[in-house]
Amino acid sequence: MNDLKNDVDSLVGTTGLLDAGNRRTFIKTALGTGFAAAVLPVCAQTMIKTDTAGLTAGEVSVMVNGTKVPAYRAQPEGKTNLPVIFVISEIFGVHEHIADIARRFAKLGYLAIAPDFFVRQGNPAIYPTIAELNKEIISKVPDEQIFGDLDAYVAWAKDNGGNPDKMGINGFCWGGRVVWLYCARNPKIKAGAAWYGRIVGEKTALQPQHPIDIAPTLKVPVLGLYGGKDGGIPVATVEQMKEALAKTGNKSEFIVFPNSGHAFNADYRPSYVEADAKEGWKRATEWFKAHGVG
Repeated sequence: MNDLKNDVDSLVGTTGLLDAGNRRTFIKTALGTGFAAAVLPVCAQTMIKTDTAGLTAGEVSVMVNGTKVPAYRAQPEGKTNLPVIFVISEIFGVHEHIADIARRFAKLGYLAIAPDFFVRQGNPAIYPTIAELNKEIISKVPDEQIFGDLDAYVAWAKDNGGNPDKMGINGFCWGGRVVWLYCARNPKIKAGAAWYGRIVGEKTALQPQHPIDIAPTLKVPVLGLYGGKDGGIPVATVEQMKEALAKTGNKSEFIVFPNSGHAFNADYRPSYVEADAKEGWKRATEWFKAHGVG
């Protein structure tokens, strides 16, 4: 629980750009819209908005062990045989920012899929504090559930215009940890980009491994994007992962932005650092192309 709290502490801040009276207009009402109550107010002036011109975008779903698991999907309209990117959210779920990331990938020619991994546990948008969100939703999500949902969407992508030989995964914070783990789980993934994803942590029955534990067997190259001022993910743990991977010959790489803290790509939050976010996006998209996803 402490790991989760540390990961998102820097996301919680105050800003005068959107006052409390307008909070309700930003609360998520459908997949890919609004924001979770726990992150309000948002920085509307820095928030990036990508349109759907030329795209097919919206909600899709798959059945996984009797549960309908939705996802936000964006892709170039009328195109097939597309490279596939799985977009893995922070703990706040598939809100407006995550949908926008999916559209950004789609504008580059990808079939982008952002699954709602929390559908069985509840709606993360309704909890007003990080503590409540962690207790009621995030702490109850098993890693195996996440992997099963991703496996199902890998199959869905193959049947819905995606190229199964060109698949990558991109995730933020909570989702950055998932990137490392799923790349170890599914060697068919060509490459990953983990934005400030936790590397070490407390092991539990629902989270029996962390990225440092899978380093000895990881084959997929992952680009790790981290903030040098991240209080929840010390640079020392990044170095620890780097050393562990070097022993195996894994071709993962790390970029540490010295002037950024946690969640520097979250353009809807005070943690946003525009220059580093843009550089990180450039490096991530180049990484995917260089490793056959694109």
